[in-house]
Amino acid sequence: MSATFRIVATDRVSKQGLAPLREDERFSVIRFEDSSDPRFAQELEKAAGLIVRSATRVDAAILDRAPGLRVVGRAGVGVDNIDVAAASERGVAVMNAPGGNTISAAELTMALLLSVARRVAEADRTMREGKWERSRLQGVELRGKTLGVIGAGRIGWEVAERCRAFGMDVIVYDPYLPAHRVEDLRPHLVTLDQLIASADVVSLHVPLNAETKGLIDADALSRMKKGAFVLNASRGGVVDERALAQALSDGRIAGAGLDVYETEPLPPDSPLLTAPNLVLTPHLGASTKEAQVQVALEVARNIRAALALGDVSLAINAAEIARAAGLS
Repeated sequence: MSATFRIVATDRVSKQGLAPLREDERFSVIRFEDSSDPRFAQELEKAAGLIVRSATRVDAAILDRAPGLRVVGRAGVGVDNIDVAAASERGVAVMNAPGGNTISAAELTMALLLSVARRVAEADRTMREGKWERSRLQGVELRGKTLGVIGAGRIGWEVAERCRAFGMDVIVYDPYLPAHRVEDLRPHLVTLDQLIASADVVSLHVPLNAETKGLIDADALSRMKKGAFVLNASRGGVVDERALAQALSDGRIAGAGLDVYETEPLPPDSPLLTAPNLVLTPHLGASTKEAQVQVALEVARNIRAALALGDVSLAINAAEIARAAGLS
């Protein structure tokens, strides 16, 4: 039996995670290391499904080169690299994998927090320089401190649970919580202004949109506790990078940990590169072996359901697809 659906996967999507498609005789999977391979464009012309990570930009031009494309899957949470509006116009469902990298992102957030609280990165650097600056590199304990979580989705919730295990109090700001979560979190829910004023650690777990862009700006940083810490492993652009670098240099903010940036890779003239007690990682939130398998498995299952069963209910543009088809 010849395969009914041709799937193109690129950006080093996990081979193991593609198992739901590879093991189904209705699908044939062509995997590329990256989309610069000349064969990628050729195979895309015949593809019903496309799976990417973050490197390949799925814009209108690439969609136009794939007339038979019915679904695009992002092996990860964010779909910043996919033109969802253009896909919707063409009736192409857009899938993501919102749950697959939850633990990896939460654990990286904890790594950033512990590193800045105990000045681990700076201590390592000075040791390698032959120094022994034990008294200068005094840190702080997490026990008894207040964590302020902005965005109480899957990752924010996991970070909160881990911080509670360290003896931290947790407060939450999230105006979009469903009703049942509001009841669960009610004693800990605060306004954004209250969180900024009260938290010893501010941890961001929000998407980048018109409401969140520059959410932590110079004004917000000026209203934080002196000696607070800022963590962002969600999306670049949520924190005003220049304002954060200045607040760190002024000693207003004690430390920060960032995994995401307004421009990636980080430009060589970024003020973040010279800011004190700032730990920078190159967008590693989902970069564990386990997460890469899980996000690929999740999106592969969703694509299989979309193509083999016609089930696009999990598409982030499901409503737009339904309207285009005259179903709503």
